[in-house]
Amino acid sequence: MKTFLNPRLTGWLLLVSAGLMAFHPPNSTPELAKRKLMADRTKSTITYAMSHPMHSFEGVSRDVACVMVVDDANKIESVAAAAKLSSFDSDNTNRDSHALETMEALKYPKVTFTSNDIQQDGNNLTIKGNLTFHGVTKPVVIQANRQDGNAQITVKGDFDIKLSDYKIERPSLMMVPVEETVKLKIHMVFKDTAS
Repeated sequence: MKTFLNPRLTGWLLLVSAGLMAFHPPNSTPELAKRKLMADRTKSTITYAMSHPMHSFEGVSRDVACVMVVDDANKIESVAAAAKLSSFDSDNTNRDSHALETMEALKYPKVTFTSNDIQQDGNNLTIKGNLTFHGVTKPVVIQANRQDGNAQITVKGDFDIKLSDYKIERPSLMMVPVEETVKLKIHMVFKDTAS
């Protein structure tokens, strides 16, 4: 048995279907394309600074794996970074060896960071995320500055952590422990071929 549709009804159905396919909900915006930028390991560093009543010292890692996701409007959407504890160099092998022992680097070889919110005001960034260190994950806030130019994006920032928050016993020198607060500085350079 054949069924015939009224030509007017058929035309109306096609028109409604086309309209529904073209409909976008109010205030919806098309998703911007995203791209991943890898940090240039030859230019990027993480530095820690610690203090002791007798002296202060720094250790630098020049082997940082870091990826940043930006959209077509060049807005930073997320960032993730990791560094091996053994890559930090304070220009004192005895101190570095003792630090690795204190931080149980064989059991917890890396320190990692993953962002969960990034706000930008001009060139100033507030990067919120989670730092995992010594098997403990804690929220941190990094205040940073962004500079674009020469086909690269440079992000510099700093933040503080407390060793006790990460269940790390403070290293001692002459039976006097270092101060509780560790100051961390980041200097990440990303090659941006789209700029």
